Amino acid sequence: MQRILNIFNKEFSNINQAAFLLGLFALLAQILGLFRDKSLAHFVGVGSGLDIYYASFRIPDFIFVSVASLFAVVALLPFLTEKIGKNENGGLNHTSIKAQIFFSQVFTIFMILMVLVSILFFFLMPILVPLIFPGFEGETLTKTIELSRIMLLSPILLGLSNLAGSVTQLFRKFFVFALSPVFYNLGIIIGVIFFYPIWGLPGLIWGVVLGGFMHFAIQLPVIIRHGFIPKLIFKINWHDIKKLFIVSLPRTAGLALYNITILVLVSLTSLINEGSISVFNLSLNIYAVPISIIGVSYSVAVFPTLSRFFSSNDTKQFIDHLISAMRQIIFWSLPILFLFIVLRAQIVRVILGSGKFSWDDTRLVAAMLAVFSLSILAQSLNTLIVRAFYAMSRTWRPFLMNLISSVLIIGLAELFLHLFNVYLPFKYFIQSILRVGNLTGTSILMIGLAFSIGLIINFFLLWFYFKKDFGVNVPRQSISPTFFQSLTAAFFVGLVAYVFLGIFDKLFDINTFFGILMQGFLSGIAGVLSGVIVLKLLKNQEIKELENVLKAKFWKTKVVAPSQEDL
Repeated sequence: MQRILNIFNKEFSNINQAAFLLGLFALLAQILGLFRDKSLAHFVGVGSGLDIYYASFRIPDFIFVSVASLFAVVALLPFLTEKIGKNENGGLNHTSIKAQIFFSQVFTIFMILMVLVSILFFFLMPILVPLIFPGFEGETLTKTIELSRIMLLSPILLGLSNLAGSVTQLFRKFFVFALSPVFYNLGIIIGVIFFYPIWGLPGLIWGVVLGGFMHFAIQLPVIIRHGFIPKLIFKINWHDIKKLFIVSLPRTAGLALYNITILVLVSLTSLINEGSISVFNLSLNIYAVPISIIGVSYSVAVFPTLSRFFSSNDTKQFIDHLISAMRQIIFWSLPILFLFIVLRAQIVRVILGSGKFSWDDTRLVAAMLAVFSLSILAQSLNTLIVRAFYAMSRTWRPFLMNLISSVLIIGLAELFLHLFNVYLPFKYFIQSILRVGNLTGTSILMIGLAFSIGLIINFFLLWFYFKKDFGVNVPRQSISPTFFQSLTAAFFVGLVAYVFLGIFDKLFDINTFFGILMQGFLSGIAGVLSGVIVLKLLKNQEIKELENVLKAKFWKTKVVAPSQEDL
């Protein structure tokens, strides 16, 4: 029991160690998320039922990013860091009353806003749902309104978890923070397996609500131990709240823009074909796996460090840690990008292929996944650069870049859909290269293409203005070797995997689960081994750092913070 408590109380100060820990739990959370999607595909299937389920997330998600994000970790953490201060040993002052009172003030404002907004949207739902999903009518429309109303509980619970997450990250309790998404997906899986057979589609939604509660509850012991028990207090320091809103408003607006973009894309998708929303979400969820494991893990791990170096005016250390995280993201993302494109059908079939999920569904979701995968590296780097802006309390620039990106994605989606439906050579080229020529609803691929191109352009804009705004002169040799070495290795990863797909196609029966699993797995292993060899030959620095981290056994790292009994 003491060992378990030590893991929960462990404070990680090394960025690579923290990122690997977060990455491992993100992997576990994503595996559960993929099992969740497999369960949905198996029991519900691609069609109107799954479309309704995914559509019911859209308005509550918008509320979450529009209101709860005002109190997000990236905005709240610098304020808590400042208020909690230092003890005589230079560590965090674990008993800061000032920080605890501020936390309760934020909690009070959050609860008042979320409850009022949720009540408002509950009554507006019959007006909003038909506007957002013009392709829905009859029973489909009625059911979407009903489920969206239940889902309004989700942003409240996830928002509370966000507040708790600011404390767990403040004290670098990354283990507990990393467990939250694991428990969230467990709740949804319980809804799919146990609630859905009893209550139908509402059972799926109650599973999401259960997941949101578990996401919050796992962090409660940490905030209680450190005295940050949330309380409703009505003596508010509006000066501090105003400063928090000023910092977080641009980020919230940026996230709202992103959510509006997804809303518009889903709205366009609802007009294409029954099941198109399901295809969009299932492929988007798989695409999000490497971004969560790599981009988000490194961004979350480095963010407290960036905030600390900026507050102490140590620009050199700030840039060094940012570039180090960028190199690691590039190192991991490029090979995965190539693997996702080459092994897309095997990945989708293994993850989702059972029950009501047909082979045609597999081909269309796989093609959509390939299009989404084009932006894996860009989106992973976007999460990091945006946090660099937030660490410096410069939040308006990411908002402006998100605005440009959102408008661009929506415009490109309309343009590509028009070209796809009018200019037949373009349509046949896309269908041919992605091998979906005889399927219906392939115009959805244009929405994915617009999404990826917009995110890639967004990265270049963010990076350009980051260097310009802060006068940062990043030497090309600090990133270029990693990029070109990883790109070379990724090319061989994809090439070797593609060659071995043909070889294993003759050895395994790919019409069975075991056959397609072994074909994809062994081809991927062969590709990865070839990539490792290439990186070794190129004397890649990141592969050496990876070996050092593994040799250090980061999961056995000593606790940096003193035990609770010593405080």
